[in-house]
Amino acid sequence: MASMNHHYTELQDSYLFRTIDQKVAEYKEANPDADLLKLGIGDVTLPLPAACIEAMHAAVDEMAVKETFHGYPAEVGAGFFREAVQAYYAKRGVELEPGEIFNSSGAKDDLGDILDIFSRGMNALVLEPAYPAYVDANVISGNNIVHLPSSAADDFAPYPDANVSADIVYICSPNNPTGATYTREKLEAWVAWAQEKQAVIIFDAAYESFIQDETIPHSIYEIEGAKECAIEVCSLSKTAGFTGTRVGYTIVPMELEREGLSLNALWVRNRTTKTNGISYVLARAAAAALSPKGKAQCMENIAVYKQNAQVLMDALDSVGVWYSGGKNAPYVWMQCPGGLTSWEFFDKLLNEEQVIGTPGSGFGKCGEGYFRLTAFNTPEKTAEAAKRLARVCASLQ
Repeated sequence: MASMNHHYTELQDSYLFRTIDQKVAEYKEANPDADLLKLGIGDVTLPLPAACIEAMHAAVDEMAVKETFHGYPAEVGAGFFREAVQAYYAKRGVELEPGEIFNSSGAKDDLGDILDIFSRGMNALVLEPAYPAYVDANVISGNNIVHLPSSAADDFAPYPDANVSADIVYICSPNNPTGATYTREKLEAWVAWAQEKQAVIIFDAAYESFIQDETIPHSIYEIEGAKECAIEVCSLSKTAGFTGTRVGYTIVPMELEREGLSLNALWVRNRTTKTNGISYVLARAAAAALSPKGKAQCMENIAVYKQNAQVLMDALDSVGVWYSGGKNAPYVWMQCPGGLTSWEFFDKLLNEEQVIGTPGSGFGKCGEGYFRLTAFNTPEKTAEAAKRLARVCASLQ
């Protein structure tokens, strides 16, 4: 008899966003003419930048000609893509070797797959509220979850606790779901903690392009010593609209070693064993997104989303509701008005105003009483959703 991974039975009954989808589907079935406005799942609405489309078309044309046809890609990442990432980081003073950069089909894949290079049964520290995939991936792997809660008191970006030990720790800045960012001082404290504990930081930088406060680090490697204790995972999903085309990258420094083993070498072996990388066409599009021309076009799209966030913040300000995020992130993390729980506010907003957000309790126990809004809808729909949101909040004051 095949022996199964019973850790799957330890997962919550349903993944957060699937539960939301089910609730929305039930509402839509009962109210087929409802005008639903979605501020829940963080999917983008603007098309890929022109530079990416041009690069994809050119790459497709190459694939149609025998002399320029490309077969299997490099599992770890095409040279031109790695060089594009290297140049992108160099603009912020971070020096990387091409061999430290690995392509992926999005940050979510590598955030889970990276656990392959660690032993099972280790302690994973999750700073909550947190992206649910951090917890679920570790549960599936049979690891122990250590929870470090945060709150408005520490701006939802806590310092490390010297009394807490773990083998790995997930840090997301700008944070999903709270929109909070980690200051240089806080990241220095976490790097020092990781070095003392011989832990490894998994730094999720998926939203770094939304940072407008230049005192906030975009990369963990802007912190001295981070290359000896941190892996950075990033994505083009929100930076360049690649939610449907799926490209990201992971950085594993050469200096990072544990128990006499190079984590870079382990990850090379893992990738060459378990994946054939991303397609040549997508790699060309991704490299174009990181070029000066492509990056400028990406920032034009990001400016639209940041304006959407401002519209949401203005609506909450008008009714006196507390929130964090929005300024350096595409998420606005609001306190549920009227003392409602996260799911109570979700139901009220859906049933009374047909606006969909994400209950904070889905991101951990300390997310109870909070609610996440995304800025990724169109400006028109965001403006209408903001009006409806303000109405509901005002009715609960």
